[in-house]
Amino acid sequence: MSERRSDLHPDVEAMLSALEAGFPDVTEHDPAELRDIIVSRRAPLSRLPDMAVARDIAIDGPDGSRLGVRIYVPHSHSGDRRGDARPVVVFAHGGGFVFCDLDSHDEFCRAMAAEVGAVVVSVDYRLAPENPAPAAMEDMYRAICWTAENIAGYGGDPARIAVAGDSAGGNLAATASIAARDRSGPAIIAQVLLYPVIDDDLETESYRRYGVGYYNSTKAMRWYWDQYAPNGRDSARIIPTRATSLAGLPAAVVATAELDPPCSAGEDYAHRLRAAGVPVIEHRFDGLFHGFLTFPQLSLTPPAREKVWQMMRDVLAPTQ
Repeated sequence: MSERRSDLHPDVEAMLSALEAGFPDVTEHDPAELRDIIVSRRAPLSRLPDMAVARDIAIDGPDGSRLGVRIYVPHSHSGDRRGDARPVVVFAHGGGFVFCDLDSHDEFCRAMAAEVGAVVVSVDYRLAPENPAPAAMEDMYRAICWTAENIAGYGGDPARIAVAGDSAGGNLAATASIAARDRSGPAIIAQVLLYPVIDDDLETESYRRYGVGYYNSTKAMRWYWDQYAPNGRDSARIIPTRATSLAGLPAAVVATAELDPPCSAGEDYAHRLRAAGVPVIEHRFDGLFHGFLTFPQLSLTPPAREKVWQMMRDVLAPTQ
């Protein structure tokens, strides 16, 4: 590949250079070692913005084990009507299916809860390769079922449940939406897919253009898929485009990043959903890279987040 594009925002160029220099080559490490490296480089939790409730609980997992979730309830605002139940977002973090956890996305989930005005349920799903696909999706689905049954106790509206996720978590939100439809599970009103890892096609235009030098790489993406789904990927529980039909799925918010190798697949999935009759709100963040929403220190991230929050507010607004 040629050198990185010369027209990038200086702050993006600086951030990409820092990430390229400092983030470990995931393919060179044992997954457990990789998790330790990433945790060791993490800043201390800020626990900001402040929440009315931020609580870790364990629920029954799909296989009889315990599944951790963290529930965020934002403070009420002056415009809130007393007694109004809030919309709910069941969230799956990114991390290539291999790393990250509730803490890595704590600030992002707090910001989402505060700005969208939603109760957020963040899911500590089982990680690969110790737990291959579709274990993570089944954990996400179980968390959705628990939420539908219990979230009213946290001021959430069980009739307004959305699923959301960034990167690998976007895959889990998409596949769990398909599972809920196919299993006649809880009603989901929206799926929020943030630079989602939709499929394992590494030959798309965005992979060809941005597969090297832009933080997330083709090499890393191939490794993530090999960790998560080494035993075949023909199921819609693993790759959503394997579904026989996308009709009847929840309304979608699809946000992609131009400099991200999975960008083309995310855009294609938005088009497929729309062709199947699913309402879609779609936005590509030009000049930005995979994972940027969880870098609040980047100058371009706060306005981009506000765009995402607004799209979420729109899709979660109660119907009249």
